Amino acid sequence: MKIIDGKAISTEIRAELRERSEKLKAEKGITPGLAVIIVGDDPASQIYVRNKARACEELGFYSEVIRLPAETTEDEIGEVIDKLNADEKIHGILVQLPLPGHKDEKSLLLRISPEKDVDAFHPYNVGRISTGDYGFLPCTPAGVMELISRSGIEVSGKDCVVIGRSNIVGKPMGMLLINASGTVTVCHSRTNNLKEVCARADILVSAVGRADFVTADMVKDGAVVIDVGMNRNAAGKLCGDVAYDEVAPKTSYITPVPGGVGPMTITMLMRNTLYAAEQAAK
Repeated sequence: MKIIDGKAISTEIRAELRERSEKLKAEKGITPGLAVIIVGDDPASQIYVRNKARACEELGFYSEVIRLPAETTEDEIGEVIDKLNADEKIHGILVQLPLPGHKDEKSLLLRISPEKDVDAFHPYNVGRISTGDYGFLPCTPAGVMELISRSGIEVSGKDCVVIGRSNIVGKPMGMLLINASGTVTVCHSRTNNLKEVCARADILVSAVGRADFVTADMVKDGAVVIDVGMNRNAAGKLCGDVAYDEVAPKTSYITPVPGGVGPMTITMLMRNTLYAAEQAAK
């Protein structure tokens, strides 16, 4: 059993991004720029936004955080997005979710220019992923694929099972594994014989959001297990979807929580931002 070290792989990728960014500045005079819109004062969102700003600073990107009060209307948020769409020093825009109140998140995300949609939520970018001709990739699934690739794990021809069908992780995760020539099953709350389906997987990705959901009887010997979950157990300790202590001995590779998929998500956001800047420079 090998533990996939997300921190180490993230550090490796960030070094590569820094090199590409410095080349872009030297050759084109362009600094990648990321704008984050945060509405309200949700504590978790504040932490995420702070971590994104720190990543930009580490890589030498331009970072702009637009903080709006919770009572800001959809139209007012839309106007901020429009300004950022037109701002040449901004290459990536994201709206930190969830938004407070009953705002129409979908319509606001649609307002972001597809060329600056570094979360890859816009239908244009989702469609490109489905055809395999993509620029941006959703950050967490992209991070999972990097962990798999850089660990020397072959996807082609493998039986891949994804637990979870969210638009942010589950669905695009399945699509990326298909694009890598895996044979993919996407499971969810209505899947019949879930344990049996999971137990045949060569590569099992869990993104269900329930602590200790994946148990040893759901994992076949020698499987690769990727834990996307970020939960708190009964003792308040951070944990994933996988009952790690009982599952790990059965696996060939496994990601820990914390320190597995988590560090990769913001790194992939930085990669998308740099890609957007490189495309703008053409």
